[in-house]
This record gives sequence, C-alpha cells and structure tokens, in this order.
Amino acid sequence: MRPRVPLPPPLAVTAFSYGEGIAAGLGHGRLRGPDLQRPFFGTRHPGSGELSLEQRSRALQSRLPEHAFFCGPTAAALLGMPLPYRLSETPEVDVGTPAPARAIHAQGIRGRKLGIRPEEVRSLRGLRITTPARTWCDLAPVLTLPELVSAGDFLLRRACPMATRGQLAECVRHHPGRRGRPALKMALDLVDSRSESPAESVLRVVLTTGGFTGMVPNHVVRDRVGRFVARVDLAFLEARVAVEYEGDYHRAEPDRWRKDMLRIRRLEAAGWRVLRVNADDLRDPTHLLMQLARILALRSSP
Repeated sequence: MRPRVPLPPPLAVTAFSYGEGIAAGLGHGRLRGPDLQRPFFGTRHPGSGELSLEQRSRALQSRLPEHAFFCGPTAAALLGMPLPYRLSETPEVDVGTPAPARAIHAQGIRGRKLGIRPEEVRSLRGLRITTPARTWCDLAPVLTLPELVSAGDFLLRRACPMATRGQLAECVRHHPGRRGRPALKMALDLVDSRSESPAESVLRVVLTTGGFTGMVPNHVVRDRVGRFVARVDLAFLEARVAVEYEGDYHRAEPDRWRKDMLRIRRLEAAGWRVLRVNADDLRDPTHLLMQLARILALRSSP
C-alpha cells in the first residue's frame, strides 16, 4: 500500500474547503481519506475525534460567502455566553446573511436573513461573528427573561466586560421592530455587572419579578471592626439578610461543604440571616418568595 500523501501546510492543522484542497494539489481520492473529517458538505478537517463548535464553525466558514457570519446561539457559544442546554447542545450552526441577501440553507445550518449594520459584525479568532451586543439582542426570541438577563450579566461582568450597558441599549434602539423587544427592554433594566454566575443572575431575576427590590449582588460582609466575613450572592442590607445559591457541587465536595458551614456560622455571628437556595427553588419559586417575605418582615419588625 502506498503511503498516504501528506497534507500541505496549513491544511494539516486547520479546516479547509474541498476546493482549497484541490487548489493545494490534493486529489479527489486523497480528500476522501479516512484521516479527514467532513463536518459539513464540501469541508474537511484533519484528524479524528469530536470537533468543537469553533472547529466546526471554522470548517464551515471555509465555504461560506464573504458576507455570511455566525449569529444567534452559535455566536453566543463562541463568545462563551451562558446558554441553556437546549441551545448549547444542538448540532446545527446559526449562519446569518445581511438582508436582502438570501438566507443560507443546508444540512447542519440554520440560515437567517437579518437586517444588520456593518459595525454589528466583527472578527473573533478569525471567525466572522455578530458583536456581543447584537448577539444578545438576537437571543431574545429564544431565551426566557432570566436566561436573557444572565447572558447580559455575562457581557457586562466587571472582571472582563465584553460590552457596556450603553452598547446593549443602543443595539435595542436600532431594532425597534425586533421579535423579543419587550423582553429586551425588561432585561436591560435588570442586567447587573456585579453578578458572577448564571445561577446568581437567574436568582436575582426571580426575586425581582417576585416583587423584591434593593438587593445588592456579591456584597462583602464585614464585622463590627471591619474584618472580612464573607461575600454573599444577594444581600438585603437593612434587614441583614443574605440569599445564597448553592449548586450540587457544594454537596459533592466534602471540603466545600465544611467551608460553607463555617462561612454561614460566621455570617450568623455577624448578625446576618442566611437563606440558602437550590435549583428546585428556582424551578418553582412560590415557596421561596413566601419564605423570603416572612424573613424580611421579621427582620424589619421592632
């Protein structure tokens, strides 16, 4: 058996189109070789194993027209924005084209024709993609309000912001007739750069839409002499009530569980009441809202 023809650089390390392979001197037989994956029709990717979304997107871009770009949930995932499982695990890739160009439809592609300004498309690691603010707006029809706020919080996060509140507001203003505009306007009032996790964002929206106001995300609690006690997810300062979200990993890690117990004791010693919340509370928050209302009423009474 003759040895396999080696792939010329840079085709040996990145995705390429079938046409690029032919132009590089590879024959049709070589392009059907078992060492090349076919993530989309007319594309090739060297190597084996499951391809990441970025690898599949790079392969697809090699055969897309220059005016096409990645948008919607695909753009959000490439930016690292939090998405619910129903959107993050889909095998299809979202591809946009500026109106009036026709949407692209092919196997594995969700094509969309969008009214979009040139400045709303940028390059991310060589991929053509909608800007963070535009991506957020495009998610409005497919996300719930808490999910949309969580995505917006991620973009504004003060540790590494990808957009500003002003940029989000401008993008909403430029698309007054968009599907999901009411949700965007509500979410714009709720996004907060101080949130540090999707669960915290969802919890804050649940409490806000449940009628609670004045909570401070990720508040640092100190004792009477100014020593650090803890940083709590949501704080009602006057009542000295902390609402803490606890994921399953809190229970799965014994060391974490012990630290949580010590942390809560220190908060209580500093005069704080801690309400611990889990995923079940967020799925049906009726009892949570009633319990928090009782706690705040008791802490506010003389």
